[in-house]
Amino acid sequence: MITNISLRNSRPSPQGGSWWGASLLHSSRLSPLGGSWWGAVSLGSRWGAFLLLFISLPLWGKPDGGLRISILGDSYSTFEGCLATDSNEVWYYPMDSPEHKKGNDVGEASQCWWSIVIKELDATLERNNSFSGATICRSGYAKDKSGDRVPLKGYEQMCDYTNRSFISRSNALGNPDIILICGGTNDSWCGAPIGDYVYGNWTDLQLYTFRPAMAKLLSDLKQHYPTARLLFMLNSELKESINESVHTICRHYGVECLDLQDIDKQRGHPSKKGMKAIAKQVLKRLK
Repeated sequence: MITNISLRNSRPSPQGGSWWGASLLHSSRLSPLGGSWWGAVSLGSRWGAFLLLFISLPLWGKPDGGLRISILGDSYSTFEGCLATDSNEVWYYPMDSPEHKKGNDVGEASQCWWSIVIKELDATLERNNSFSGATICRSGYAKDKSGDRVPLKGYEQMCDYTNRSFISRSNALGNPDIILICGGTNDSWCGAPIGDYVYGNWTDLQLYTFRPAMAKLLSDLKQHYPTARLLFMLNSELKESINESVHTICRHYGVECLDLQDIDKQRGHPSKKGMKAIAKQVLKRLK
């Protein structure tokens, strides 16, 4: 139902008489894409006749039409000064920083895969909530002695990564149009328990295993951001059990999955060449 129509005599025409302007017409119903439906009224002629033309256009994204992109990731997506909070651990630093990882040639934020993607799409970074070393589930590296141990029989040696896990950070991504999820690498590297396929009513203990946590992650993202496009980016050279699980759970929730290929790495992390390769593959999928 159209809720408001108003015509106004906006300015005189060069030939005398008046041009008739028109306000936007706001509809009371939502579009399928989450915005409102709008109509527009055409201008009348100088003889006083006018034609009403109603055009329905769905509006989404920012007022200027630019896309807002959020990143949910691990070390591959970090860079000092670019993260949602200063408490998130960083792997990539400027080249002149004493924290810069020698042996990896990425030394500027503009060289990161997500920065390249955002620039190419003329988009805006809504939120980068990435955390170095983060796992999707709550189980982390056994060699990390900084926290509590995992309360799961047979895995008590692993560090409890609840606070940095993907499932703990998924609700802090702002208001994005696109969410790029780059994870699963640390779950594979640290030997996180794989678990069973569970698609609801997850217990705390189940979330220390990969499959239930992966399912909860996608379920939560779809619930928190119902209009956002989700793209899960799966790193190369991971355990087959992780790859199979990601593919299966993405299919279950109807989430796109991009299998990254031929990523050049230095110290296990994308180099400048690798960052460009990731960005190219992501852009190809998004465009």
